[in-house]
Amino acid sequence: MPRKLFCEISPLTYRISTQKEILLRRLSDLGSGARFAQTRDPAPLPVLVYRHNSLIRRTLGGVDRTLQENKAVNLSLAAPKVNGILIRPGESFSFWRLVGDCTAKKGYRMGLTIERGVPSRGIGGGMCQFTNLIHWMALHSPLTVAEHHHHDGVDLFPDCNRQVPFGVGTSILYNYLDYRLKNETGQTFQLLVHTGQEYLHGELRCEQPLPEKRHVEVEQEWFERGADGNVYRSNVVARRTVRKSDGVLLNREVIKRSRARVLYDPALTDPAKWREPQPEEAKEASRT
Repeated sequence: MPRKLFCEISPLTYRISTQKEILLRRLSDLGSGARFAQTRDPAPLPVLVYRHNSLIRRTLGGVDRTLQENKAVNLSLAAPKVNGILIRPGESFSFWRLVGDCTAKKGYRMGLTIERGVPSRGIGGGMCQFTNLIHWMALHSPLTVAEHHHHDGVDLFPDCNRQVPFGVGTSILYNYLDYRLKNETGQTFQLLVHTGQEYLHGELRCEQPLPEKRHVEVEQEWFERGADGNVYRSNVVARRTVRKSDGVLLNREVIKRSRARVLYDPALTDPAKWREPQPEEAKEASRT
């Protein structure tokens, strides 16, 4: 039997390990010299870079509906802490530095979380959907993604009116698994976010029109049964940067190569995307 990690011995050792990581992140930030965005302005900047609406209550097989309702509450509490934030040139956006710890004392409820690659529940669950929204908008901008974590290796839920490609989601945990952006451009950007009855609404704005437009899309995606008998989902997500004035392609970059084990009923996958294993492509897709 493998030896347990210190954090796995008991709930107490888990809390001790967590507090250690939180303290280390705070110390790291103090010594980093980074300038974190903290000024908010509710007045929208003039130029819309990208807009996206994320459905709050999703159909997730086997997930308690109450967790979805609680997530709506959690998002409504967190959104005002980010809404209107200005990310000036040279500044970094940190999700956790703005939102803070999502505790019951602050009104946060038990929501859906992902722990060790499987669905779970915890106070403040649902914040990943918030950072998913921000990340998707940021990918359509010149902002630099400075810190990003993902639930690599597993495909937890079947697609249900998926709008964002599989593999470009986020994973966060207060405060040492953060989502961060850095503004290395010469102008200020702004995030506007709010919750409605059905959606978490987001806009990314800036001061001056951008000369380029960015398109993020799946170039390849397939399901296959591996030699171990498990079903795997693979895809390649790329971003193209096009000059607005003449449509010339300036750059193409692969954002994510995914190969994840499907944890739901394979009958719920898209039949059109099934194919026989392609060893070279599978090997390439497994590189992250």
